Amino acid sequence: MPVKIRLQRHGKKGKPYYWIVAADSRAKRDGKYLEKLGIYNPNTNPATIDLDVDGAVNWLQNGAQPTDTARAILSYKGALLKKHLAGGVKKGALTEEQAEAKFNAWLEEKASKIQAKADGLSKADAEAKAKALEAEKAVNEARIAAAAPVVEEVAEEVAEETTASNEEE
Repeated sequence: MPVKIRLQRHGKKGKPYYWIVAADSRAKRDGKYLEKLGIYNPNTNPATIDLDVDGAVNWLQNGAQPTDTARAILSYKGALLKKHLAGGVKKGALTEEQAEAKFNAWLEEKASKIQAKADGLSKADAEAKAKALEAEKAVNEARIAAAAPVVEEVAEEVAEETTASNEEE
């Protein structure tokens, strides 16, 4: 039974939400699966990925073939690196502790890159909001400046009318 690691689509139309699953390659896209390995939500920025790395490595070592998108996600989360390091341990090139240290160092570096991207996005969002607020203030000031002569004319007319009505009484 050939096993694939692939995405299973969930969510409503226009708002996809995926499960990362190990499934028989003959099963339907959203059909029966052997094990759920994680989730992938592309609707957020940056995309939300929650993956059981050890489970994915176990399936990869047993011969499961990831699809292109699943391979990219596994690479992004470090499952392929962990499989590679496990192969080095099996061959005797590394000890288990060295492999774990390399993997943890890679995870920390990756987490700092993701945090930098999130900070950059929040900073850009704050700048865009500030620019929009400044533009809105400028439009309001222009509107008030344009309405000021009209308000003065109306005020003068009202004053004249009240003066005329007071004189009639």
